[in-house]
Amino acid sequence: MKTRIAIIGDRFMRVEEYRKAILEACGDVLEFSVHELPWPDEPMEHGYAKAGIEGLKEYQGTAELVVEVARFSRVLVTQLAPLSASVFEALPELELVAVSRGGPVNVDLNAAAANGVTVVNTPGRNSSAVAEFTIGAILAETRLITRGHDALRKGVYRGDLYRSDVIGNELADLTVGVVGYGTVGVLVVGLLKAFGGRILVSDPFASLTPDDAGNPSISLVSLDKLLASSDVVTLHARVTRDTAGMMDASAFAAMKPGAVFVNTARGPLVDYEALTEALRNGPLGGAMLDTFSVEPVPPDSPLLELPNVTLAPHIAGASYRTILTAARGAAREISLWLAGKPPSNVYKAN
Repeated sequence: MKTRIAIIGDRFMRVEEYRKAILEACGDVLEFSVHELPWPDEPMEHGYAKAGIEGLKEYQGTAELVVEVARFSRVLVTQLAPLSASVFEALPELELVAVSRGGPVNVDLNAAAANGVTVVNTPGRNSSAVAEFTIGAILAETRLITRGHDALRKGVYRGDLYRSDVIGNELADLTVGVVGYGTVGVLVVGLLKAFGGRILVSDPFASLTPDDAGNPSISLVSLDKLLASSDVVTLHARVTRDTAGMMDASAFAAMKPGAVFVNTARGPLVDYEALTEALRNGPLGGAMLDTFSVEPVPPDSPLLELPNVTLAPHIAGASYRTILTAARGAAREISLWLAGKPPSNVYKAN
């Protein structure tokens, strides 16, 4: 009898990419029940600004939809489908959930455990994409790329961007502070080394890799020292009870005058009202933001009007490599489970 696997994909993590990866990893011993969600053409529910389904974060779809698609399935693979306590209670045959993202915030992990369901994830699926994007984000601000672009779009040729009191500086002559030294943070440091500048790292739970520790241009420092010493601060921490809102008014006030702030991590790490004030009245000289406290960004957000901000719609991780890495990672976890072996990336509640 073939194992039934439910796939709830979307228009980024396509059903066919999941199916192809699973068949390659597991063989033709499966049958599928599938559904495609309309994300990113339609926004997901974030569950930060307002309560989501039974406390879930960053999901799309309904509990009823999940139950309908996954009924009689032993395995469910998804990126965004909401898996709440009521979903697990309604799916007694479900044994494994593979979430093709780093943090399965769309899953009630306690309810999964209570119902005997193993949850696996794909850590680092978009790490290289985010790290690469971060370098572009830093350059967009430090070299005034966005300022020139915005002006030319309006028919203004800003020759003044060549003035000595306006121009930016090269990364070789700047200090970049990397907050968070997980998978993405380590990759960002690796890319920054090619530019030849000074790099400060702050992460209370990490030590520098042997290669970075042996580099005289890289130092592991306290967050206070990093903020006070960096020309650019780029954020790569996870959202936890301790890190939520870590970049607040006091943190921005501690930064160097004219410094640049970059967030390609998560919106809840930042107090955006404090950030707006720091961009309007100092000390910040500019910011590049890919994530926000509310997404999509409200049309009346002052961040949309500030001239010293570069904005992107949460696309740092959007690369085709991310899709392949995530699909293959989920498929690998499923193949281990089907073979009676322990999955390598079991995700449990804290």
